[in-house]
Amino acid sequence: MKVSGFTFIRNGVQLGYPFKESILSVLPICDEFIVAVGRSDDETLEEIKSIDSDKIKIIETEWNESMHERGYVYGQQKMIAQFNCNGDWAFYLEGDEIVHEDDYDNILKSMERHLDDSEVESLAFDYHHFYGSPSNTIASPGWYRREVRIIRNTIRTIAPDGLYFVVLDPKKRGKKGRYPKAALANAHIYHYGHVRSVEKMRNKMESVGKYWGHKHDFEGYDNFDAKGLAPFNGTHPKAIQQWLSDDAEKNFKIATDHKLTKKELRYRWMMKLEKIFGLELSKKHFRLVKP
Repeated sequence: MKVSGFTFIRNGVQLGYPFKESILSVLPICDEFIVAVGRSDDETLEEIKSIDSDKIKIIETEWNESMHERGYVYGQQKMIAQFNCNGDWAFYLEGDEIVHEDDYDNILKSMERHLDDSEVESLAFDYHHFYGSPSNTIASPGWYRREVRIIRNTIRTIAPDGLYFVVLDPKKRGKKGRYPKAALANAHIYHYGHVRSVEKMRNKMESVGKYWGHKHDFEGYDNFDAKGLAPFNGTHPKAIQQWLSDDAEKNFKIATDHKLTKKELRYRWMMKLEKIFGLELSKKHFRLVKP
């Protein structure tokens, strides 16, 4: 079994992405790792080149600055990296996502178990979305709680946006694609994008808004529904611990005068329904076919 890791990044240093830590966290269970590196205004390319591993394969790219539709430029860059993967499985990580070393065995076992099962097209991970501080995770169903990060590399897939995969099903010729059929990876992805410093997050939001066709304003982490958070009682991956010490936001505090938005009110009702009826109402970009 061969495993290809892949990602894309541009201006990762300037925008506060722990992209180097992300790559290093998954490298031990990959046979190769493809990085599409967009032309940057900082030391992103140099940082990736400094990783001492012959598994790393760098593709230098130009971003389509005219693409302002729903973040599709992210999908384009993601596919450049994915289409250069040669493994049986392709393991995608975004530049602020980390794999815990305690999950290596479960991830490898899941890939091996489903390698010859064509019904399983992908593996879905549980998520820890950290917010404001490494001590807080998102509890709200407004954030996906599971997502596909490993895709079978022998089926036709595209990435219409950076986040998820779409399968081009040969049985549905001429019709729209569908979400991949998935089994569970029995592991977590640790998502740290919303604990970078307020300054770096502001830079990031100002930079990426144009690719979505509208401004992404960011005043700080404090305007958030406290009931949408839960304490994190686990351990952080070794690969991210120095970054958390050096670069994570240190002054997070919920604003006492925060007025709930319509979305937050809706998410509160969804959480109540989940608790009463044992439901799970977060968005899913896959169809679970096996545990």
